[in-house]
This record gives sequence, structure tokens and C-alpha cells, in this order.
Amino acid sequence: MDKQKDEFFMQMALEEAQKSFLLGEVPVGAVLVRNNLVIAKAHNLVETLKDPSCHAEMLCIREGVKVLNNWRLLDCTLYTTLEPCAMCYGAIVLSRIKKVVYGAQDLRHGACGSWVNLPEAKHPIHQVVCQNGVLQQESSVLLKSFFKKRREENANKKRFSGRS
Repeated sequence: MDKQKDEFFMQMALEEAQKSFLLGEVPVGAVLVRNNLVIAKAHNLVETLKDPSCHAEMLCIREGVKVLNNWRLLDCTLYTTLEPCAMCYGAIVLSRIKKVVYGAQDLRHGACGSWVNLPEAKHPIHQVVCQNGVLQQESSVLLKSFFKKRREENANKKRFSGRS
């Protein structure tokens, strides 16, 4: 049952990630859930808003805080298509999110074991449960296709501008 529930909400996060893809943003989506109800959804808007803090997870947390009218997001699970970075993981801990479920690992910035393992450091007040690999293939394919498209666009720009 939990696997089906996790895949259901991760599919919603993938739909959010697709919105980022269409905007030319790194395709990451996030969904915040409490008592099996979606509290908030968001997707990356770093380029659109010219703000490095506008990761899907951060925007989703901000929206969840507004919806619940409380900075403590107790008993919430955050579903995200990409392993949270250190900034996002910090916000997850500070907002008291209970669990993070993510799809693809982020070897360059992931803070849940890929680059660094922040959940391994026991926090004195709040511990977050991290679960990875839910719809990992789908999340990875979307990210890889985005970066492949970006590389092709950059190659075409160089070719048409006369630079090599």
C-alpha cells in the first residue's frame, strides 16, 4: 500500500517537474502531503525568478507554510523528483517535515547520501526519514533528456554563431 501511495504522489511531483522542463528550468517537482492530502505543489523556478533559492522543494515548503498557517509542517511528507540539496534539506529539517521521498539521486548536490549525507548527522531536535528510488527511472529520464536538449541547443548556438 505504501509503495502505491508513494508512487501516486511521486507521479504528481513528476507532473510538476514537467512544468519546469517546459519553462527551460531544471525539471524538478515537489509535492507536500499531510494525512494523504496534497497541501502544496511546486516546480523549479530558479531561472524564471532569477533566484537560486527557488528550488521546487523550497517553493513547496513556502506554500505549505501558507496553507497550514504554521512554519511547522509536522506529519508532512515531501515528495521530490530529485534528491534535496543541502539548502533544501536544511529547510526540511527546520520546518519539521517528517519524511522525504525522492526519485533520482543528485551526485553533484544531493544532501541525502549522494554528495553529503546530512540525515546521517543526528540533529538534536528533529530527525527526517529519507527514502530514495521512488520512480527513480522516470525522474532520471526527465533530467537526462533536459540536459541532452540543453547541450544540443548550446551546440547549435555555437555552430550558427560561427564559433566552435
